[in-house]
Amino acid sequence: MKYSLGVLLLFFSASIFAQQTVVDQFQKINTVQDAEKYITAHPELKPAILRLSAGKDSTLIDKRLLRQKKGDVFSVGYVTYKVLESSETVRYRASYIFLDGGSLSPSEIETLKKTIVQKLNEGANFEQLSDQYTMDGNKTKGDTDWFFGELMFPKEFQDAVAAHKKGDVFFVDVSEKDWHYIIKKTYDDELKKDIVVLRSNGR
Repeated sequence: MKYSLGVLLLFFSASIFAQQTVVDQFQKINTVQDAEKYITAHPELKPAILRLSAGKDSTLIDKRLLRQKKGDVFSVGYVTYKVLESSETVRYRASYIFLDGGSLSPSEIETLKKTIVQKLNEGANFEQLSDQYTMDGNKTKGDTDWFFGELMFPKEFQDAVAAHKKGDVFFVDVSEKDWHYIIKKTYDDELKKDIVVLRSNGR
């Protein structure tokens, strides 16, 4: 009887030792597909996939998660998290006046630039000047709205906006297309971060 009880205790201890913790299992999960398999296999732990965005999700745990990097695993109390995906983009916003070198001569472009800058120095409103002078039909006071990526504006445009600070007025020429811009940066840059997280009870 004593021998049988000892064998049972040894078997029970070995089973507990061999059982993987949630953290151990999370270390092996690298994709959303892996996470979905884990969710199906462990409903008793109430696992879930969370999709969070900086500025939108603002609870304390959301903010902590948004500070983590892809692959990070950590536990808070009896709940464990793993960041499966993480992406960051910087968005910019400005107002502009577009001058078309295909319709105007170089001297006409330079004259317009000087006229517009002089009016700005005299206190004219940039947005009103944009509606008056821009040649691309934009009647939203030249506002770009929030943008990122070269598909939205020429690379020269985006690089120049990124290099300046809020309130700066500057020129950008896209020589290849003979496009000319007078730009005012109207907002500080905005970092946009999105993450996908696996959450599960257990440690």
